[in-house]
Amino acid sequence: MTRKEIYAEIEQMFGLVPTMFKAVPDSSLELEWQLFKRVQLEEGPIPNKYRELIGVAISAVTKCRYCAYFHTELAKLNGATEAEIEDAVHYAKSSAGWSTYVNGLQLNYDEFKSEIDRACEHVRRMHGDKK
Repeated sequence: MTRKEIYAEIEQMFGLVPTMFKAVPDSSLELEWQLFKRVQLEEGPIPNKYRELIGVAISAVTKCRYCAYFHTELAKLNGATEAEIEDAVHYAKSSAGWSTYVNGLQLNYDEFKSEIDRACEHVRRMHGDKK
């Protein structure tokens, strides 16, 4: 596809051609656009609302304001509530914080894995799950 054809497709989808696509070189624009559509927009095994909430959480941890805005707005577009967005950010903050602890303290990884496996097995038994 030519840049003009790709731009026409982007404009049909979004009503404009965002600058981020204009910045992509000719040599990879078609590939990047196809990948963007497939990964960011098309339905997949995880419903789009939840994928966007994952995007909100990741962008909060990476502190990318562009991604934070993009994923927050697309989460809303896909039906996410303010409470769900807040929960995704809170979960990301908690996960990043615990990651800081366990990595910074250099806990024994094998012991950590064993404890998590044992805890999950305990929960399965408590709920009668035979997995």
